[in-house]
Amino acid sequence: MKDEYKFFSAGDNGIICHVGREISESVNKKVRGLTHIINTSTVDFSEIIEMIPAYTSVLVIYDPLKTTYVDLVTKLKGLMNQLIDTPLPLAKIIHVPVVYGGVYGEDIVTVAEHNQLSVEEVINIHSSMEYLIYMIGFTPGFPYLGGMNEGIATPRLLVPRQKIPAGSVGIAGNQTGIYPIESPGGWQLIGRTPIDLFDPKRRPAVLFSAGDYIKFDPIRDEEYKEIKRAVENNEYEIKVSQRKGSDIDV
Repeated sequence: MKDEYKFFSAGDNGIICHVGREISESVNKKVRGLTHIINTSTVDFSEIIEMIPAYTSVLVIYDPLKTTYVDLVTKLKGLMNQLIDTPLPLAKIIHVPVVYGGVYGEDIVTVAEHNQLSVEEVINIHSSMEYLIYMIGFTPGFPYLGGMNEGIATPRLLVPRQKIPAGSVGIAGNQTGIYPIESPGGWQLIGRTPIDLFDPKRRPAVLFSAGDYIKFDPIRDEEYKEIKRAVENNEYEIKVSQRKGSDIDV
């Protein structure tokens, strides 16, 4: 719907392109659609330096020596009609191995008790979903995920921890996520993955991309240690599959 497409200036070389009004999978498809159309357009968009997807918008960073705000907005508006008819490539599913509970996820008992479930039920529910990556932010590589079952929703900690290990998987309200680097945080920790979400020596440095999906695969402590060693030796290959039926129809 055209009335949802709005453009705002962001500093001296940025444009915020709003494509929707709510956090939803359908609006995210428009966000992903806009970046795809720009990347594949026959129109020359060489003035664009970077595109950063968010929940309902895309931040376009451009070279002010090559174009102006008004000129680039005019070009972007010309793409809006294409959002209706342009199918997108199937999204990827990135499989993230996770050891749940114990020293890796000390709050999983709290999550279970809060929702009147067993720990095993929490694990089964959490690992049964495919989570849409709406955007990356907060810390390098942190995925904002949608699609968590409300049956395991749990409030944040009243007092955040000063240090959370990299790879920790947590729940905060009705969201779940993974801490890519060691940092403070107030999420309920339920597990940990041995893979590196952010590695400045890797290209790309960030493992995930907005528009793809994450699937958590439960593993045991022994498997965690084996994968951790393989990751440290650059011998671990992350499992990636293609999501069926996820081409975009916006």
